[in-house]
Amino acid sequence: MRQHWILLAFSLAGSLLLLHSCTQQSQENLPEEVSYNFHIRPLLSDKCFKCHGPDTAKLEAGLRLDIASAAYAPLKESKGKFAIVPGKPELSELIRRIRSTDSTEMMPPPDAHLGMMSKAEVALFEKWIAQGAKYEPHWAFVAPVKAKPPIVKDEEWNKQPIDQFVAAAMAKQGLDHNEEEEPAKLLKRLSFDLTGLPPSMAQMEAFDKDHSDAAYEKMVDQLLASPQYGEKMALHWLDVGRYADSYGYQDDNIRTQWPWRDWVIHAFNQNMPYNQFITWQIAGDMLPNANKEMQLATAFFRNHKYTEEGGVIDEEYRVEYLIDKVKTYSKGMLGLTVECAQCHDHKYDPFSQKDYFSMFAFFNNTYEVGYEGDVSISKPAKNPVMPIRKEDVKNILSFINQKDTNMLTVSVLGERDSTRKTYVLNRGVYNLPTSTVAEPEALPAVMKYDVNSFPRNRIGLAKWTVDRRNPLTARVFVNQVWQEFFGRGIVKTSGDFGMQGELPSHPQLLDWLAVDFMENGWNIKRLVKQIVMSATYRQSNKVSKTQLEKDPENIYLSRSPRIRLKAEFIKDMLMASSGLLNPEIGGPSVKPYQPKGIWETASSGRGELATYKQDKGSSLYRRGMYTFIKLTVPPPSMAIFDASNRDQCEVKRLKTGTPLQALVMLNDPTSLEASRVLAQQLLAGKGTDESRISIAFQHIICRKPSAKEMDILQAYLQAQRKAYTSKQLNADKTLAQGEYPLPANANKLELAAWMKLCSTMYNMEEAITK
Repeated sequence: MRQHWILLAFSLAGSLLLLHSCTQQSQENLPEEVSYNFHIRPLLSDKCFKCHGPDTAKLEAGLRLDIASAAYAPLKESKGKFAIVPGKPELSELIRRIRSTDSTEMMPPPDAHLGMMSKAEVALFEKWIAQGAKYEPHWAFVAPVKAKPPIVKDEEWNKQPIDQFVAAAMAKQGLDHNEEEEPAKLLKRLSFDLTGLPPSMAQMEAFDKDHSDAAYEKMVDQLLASPQYGEKMALHWLDVGRYADSYGYQDDNIRTQWPWRDWVIHAFNQNMPYNQFITWQIAGDMLPNANKEMQLATAFFRNHKYTEEGGVIDEEYRVEYLIDKVKTYSKGMLGLTVECAQCHDHKYDPFSQKDYFSMFAFFNNTYEVGYEGDVSISKPAKNPVMPIRKEDVKNILSFINQKDTNMLTVSVLGERDSTRKTYVLNRGVYNLPTSTVAEPEALPAVMKYDVNSFPRNRIGLAKWTVDRRNPLTARVFVNQVWQEFFGRGIVKTSGDFGMQGELPSHPQLLDWLAVDFMENGWNIKRLVKQIVMSATYRQSNKVSKTQLEKDPENIYLSRSPRIRLKAEFIKDMLMASSGLLNPEIGGPSVKPYQPKGIWETASSGRGELATYKQDKGSSLYRRGMYTFIKLTVPPPSMAIFDASNRDQCEVKRLKTGTPLQALVMLNDPTSLEASRVLAQQLLAGKGTDESRISIAFQHIICRKPSAKEMDILQAYLQAQRKAYTSKQLNADKTLAQGEYPLPANANKLELAAWMKLCSTMYNMEEAITK
């Protein structure tokens, strides 16, 4: 019996020793200061909030763990016990339950199918409670602070503060940075990122010959100063502003909002400060001494869908339009899912339904209506409209590319003289008003609205939005810009900075960039230059086994990401590399090649857009951003490459890979015509097969081919020549692509072989990847 107790004691001691060892091991990997926002709340959200979170309808045992006062309160079903006792994990019922292996007591319970907490997670909770179990306001609702950049070991690599923050985060993950990218590949990346176009042969040659320390910065400045920079930067904002060339819904007719697109391009090229850029779009029509440019900016909020169908209820659709404005403003400028509070209090973020309609009230005083008339009457813009006359284009609106002398009309915002009452709508339904909203009010959870500082109208909303104390606006835009260059924002969920959004991967870097951006006049070009001048941006995209194992998603940026070009830039690449590109900036949208019958099968058959009328001549070769977007039938080839449908605000495009994308590159008339025209240019000049292949490769891939690549391409060219000479392939059929003229004296067999070779290069993954 004595021996039995000795064995039991040894066994118990061993178990305690093992538990102590595991806890000690877990403690070693814990952060020095445990944060509720960054360490605890994500675990609570994953493991606990299903039963003890903000959804009161599913609350178990009356316990909420998302609010400090509720978590500290006595447990309703266990007298004398508390879920969390700050400073005393040993007295906290939460710790006992998450450590328990008893299925009747353990948390999360087995039937919740949320999985047990790991030893490291338990240790994290213990340390947090021991440190006082401090709850924090949501990180995104706290004004950013400009932390001092961390000191890192490799000082030679760091070119600026961005690199210091990134290097410090890499070091914590046991990662090291890549070497700088090869000059030719780096130039291609930079050119696409700043202009949406491949570098020209002249730029490639100049960059290759310039070995000075300032060579890269000179190229950055040259590209930032090019008018194509404004086009590239504008494309993202067109997604945010849901720009399209038709009204949507079934009877889908034409509209003329393209002058607003011209203004966006102009604003980016003029480097308009971001705070002014969005102030004009929110309230340009109401500002003191508002001119036509300021009024035109407000077309941002009139780009949503409009119905032209008879029999609709005017008020129902007027409310729908305002709901769209609130969603576009809150998602595009604040990075919040405020639309969730349209029908009920937000489940996760501290926005009530009353808060939602207080924001709704800012837009409720515009004098647009829900329905203006039938689609059979041509109405290129919906009231209120701003007329653009010939003299306007000569003077204040000189950036508008107006091709004729006809007066243009653009839908813009306009404020009523009398104030319209705003109601909280029961479940968000237009005809179920409840209590009135006293005055328009910005979101209290973000920043308290100062009545004395800001008027209760759209001017006040604009001022509140760009106020230095607003914690969201600068963060959200900086994150969107970062996303444009790295394919992923510092906050992955760039449209959701709320509690259900992702945590920032580099929180101090995000805040440093946001504060620095505001301190330097909201200067967008300066921000862009900061990013592209960093060593982080200039890294090679080679992936080591260690990088792939430790950071498969490249969250910590130890390498440059490989990113497929946006749909519009794929077309631009084809046009620019082949010499087809029409560089004209702005103006009405154009209708390039499109499969027959698509519009007709999806249209009601009424209005100007019932049938597709393809453009001719140089209009076929405009940049992709000028492609006509009919909301009911978006451009098919661009949709296949994940272009925005433009039917709602979109701050981040999806990235997919499907066989249809390969089929577009192989068979689309634009791709095939570019291949033919490039082949024509190659054969028009003197040279050997090898020199011509090298030139074509540089035009398309933006670097010289390797010896192996040259051998493969030369062999393919010979095989194609043989196939056409022996009549295995039909040269006439191959060359019958596109409307660009074929040379009268062309050697069709030779031209077809070179066309197939160019098409092969265009279908290399590297051609559409930066």
